[in-house]
Amino acid sequence: MSDFKERSTEKLTKKVESDSSENPSRRKFIKSISGASAFMIVPRSVLGGPAYVAPSDKINIAAVGVGGKGATDIRSVAHENIYALCDIDDTKMAGTLNEDFAVSFRDKAKKYRDYREMLDSEPEIDAVLVSTPDHMHAPIATHAMNLGKHVYVQKPLCHTVREARYLAERARANDVVTQMGNQGHAEEGARQINEWVASGVLGNIREVHCWTNRPVWPQGIARPEGSMSVPSTMDWELWLGAAAHRPYLDRAYHPFNWRGWVDFGTGVVGDMGAHIIDHPYWALDLDLPTRVSASSTRWGREYESFPIGSKIHFEFAAKGNRGPVKMTWYDGGLLPERPEIIENGRQMGDNDGGVLIVGDRNTLMHGVYGRNPRLIPDAVHAEMPAPAKTLDRSPGIYQEWIDAIKDPGKTTTSSFEYSARLTETMLLGNVAVRRAGDHKVLDYDGRSMRFTNDEEANSLLDKDYRPDFGLS
Repeated sequence: MSDFKERSTEKLTKKVESDSSENPSRRKFIKSISGASAFMIVPRSVLGGPAYVAPSDKINIAAVGVGGKGATDIRSVAHENIYALCDIDDTKMAGTLNEDFAVSFRDKAKKYRDYREMLDSEPEIDAVLVSTPDHMHAPIATHAMNLGKHVYVQKPLCHTVREARYLAERARANDVVTQMGNQGHAEEGARQINEWVASGVLGNIREVHCWTNRPVWPQGIARPEGSMSVPSTMDWELWLGAAAHRPYLDRAYHPFNWRGWVDFGTGVVGDMGAHIIDHPYWALDLDLPTRVSASSTRWGREYESFPIGSKIHFEFAAKGNRGPVKMTWYDGGLLPERPEIIENGRQMGDNDGGVLIVGDRNTLMHGVYGRNPRLIPDAVHAEMPAPAKTLDRSPGIYQEWIDAIKDPGKTTTSSFEYSARLTETMLLGNVAVRRAGDHKVLDYDGRSMRFTNDEEANSLLDKDYRPDFGLS
């Protein structure tokens, strides 16, 4: 048993002993915990969580997926204790371990290929980073949370709408600290956008436009034919995980091009919506859409890869003092109509994309990750005083998570309670794209998690899993 778990059990014993004379059941409970040698999950409401860690102690962190973004995740929490690493690709593992930031843990961190073996055999793990292809986010995060581990999951949170609901439910049931890796959510621009909207300077907001230059990976293509021998340095079956078997082909899917394939990724809106849609979604408190529709370029054969470009329309009901909102998403180089009020020659957003939040008084424009929010045109921005800073500033997306693990009085701003709704909204857009060829406008009942006018669309809210890789 690790130090923090020993301290947790000791604290619980003392808490129960203080009232044991008044409640026989408490005395009985003391006996049960004093003789127990197995790890015991204690509600955070009692001790600060099943993986409570004193603020002065370091968290034992495991990472599933250590190359690419996984390496960035590990680097960002390396001031804690990197306890275990898991990757199906030995070359990715070696590459990360050779980085300068890995000096402190490269020799002592335990290494695994199979996340199930790691999680089931290492009770000392307090928290888990998940940075794998999208199709495996939910199985890994669910397995970890059901063992009482805190989780940080890269965006998008998951692969299907049902998974988004399930992850939020599992986080609540296990009372663990969660965070999705949409790092812009913790930055200064995100808070400024909220404060501009809340100030009322935009007036009534009924219209939002979001766009990105992605994809920068292959989409709109058919599944490649043929097969290749799997390198001895990787486990292809573990990489496939929950997805149906298909032959290995070098660089067709792993390590980067998986994003464009329906079986593994969530396309452009899944990849970039968490950095773009996030900001108006948060500032306007949009919740789930009531209607979704889409158009797109041609799909790959049998809908196996996402289209090169798409346009998605979301409709949100009125809420509180806000009226209904229509939001349009553009990708593949598509852009919204250029506002007449913006200066001629001025770039909309930034090189990666942007957002227009259109009010009946003023329009706010910002870039990806909430960068550089400004009223347009610049002359209006220059005349308008900056809104009051009403929101707490964040120490950063990773440190929020760490602080909340150590201090039950703190929270994360992109916890699954929030990020699951954002992810569900984005993934509903993908369902609309998949039904665009039949010219479908989909009416969505968020309470029951179903479309009321299209059963085929309902079948796309969930998926099948290969045995041993489901949500358990």
